[in-house]
Amino acid sequence: MEHPRSLRVLALAALLSAAGCASPSTSWPPERTDVPAGINDPFLAADLEPAAWIERWEVESREICSAREEIVAAVRLAPGAAIADVGAGTGLFVAPFSRAVGSEGKVYAVEISPRFVEHLRARAEREGLGNVEVVLSHPESTKLAPGSVDVVYVCDTYHHFEKYEAMLASIRAALRPEGVLVVVDFERVQGVSSEWILGHVRAGKETVRAEIEHAGFRFEEEIDLPGLTENYLLRFRRP
Repeated sequence: MEHPRSLRVLALAALLSAAGCASPSTSWPPERTDVPAGINDPFLAADLEPAAWIERWEVESREICSAREEIVAAVRLAPGAAIADVGAGTGLFVAPFSRAVGSEGKVYAVEISPRFVEHLRARAEREGLGNVEVVLSHPESTKLAPGSVDVVYVCDTYHHFEKYEAMLASIRAALRPEGVLVVVDFERVQGVSSEWILGHVRAGKETVRAEIEHAGFRFEEEIDLPGLTENYLLRFRRP
């Protein structure tokens, strides 16, 4: 018997295809939308418990988690590369990125949450990830040094950027010439996506692509991963 989640995923895939979501064509400027008020408050709370978020995020029922190996492969990291995981959260991708870049590479785990920063530092030390550096970021800046990374990875975090123009400028500055920006976020389609996504995620894929291109990035491709249906993966390059 087909698992209920599998049926739901297949149904969503069909609806998204029917909605014509494959070729973003949003003109500039797109309709301006703001993140929901207080969207980042839970992560800034002094009493945040990382363990509770691990139970929510690092589970196979979350497609980002179940497809993490395919996602890491799609990022195409070379040994010795430097990558910034902007919005690293509990650190789901930190260890896979650390292994992918090797001892000569570097992983910057970038987080706006002080409690997640503490957790990430402890996790990197506990797991012996010597090439990982944890960075406390700001709503308008990654706090990364200019030209310090080859790749920036933003997973289910773009819709949390309260000042997306400033953050994109910071990301662009942190990337080396011809550096890559990979964005994974939720499909948001009226009449298709869940009420939670429609209320939580401020913009759909077409708007996200338009905003990033307007910030000076060149769109390269959307990568269709079999494990991703509720999310999409876009690659951009800093010219």
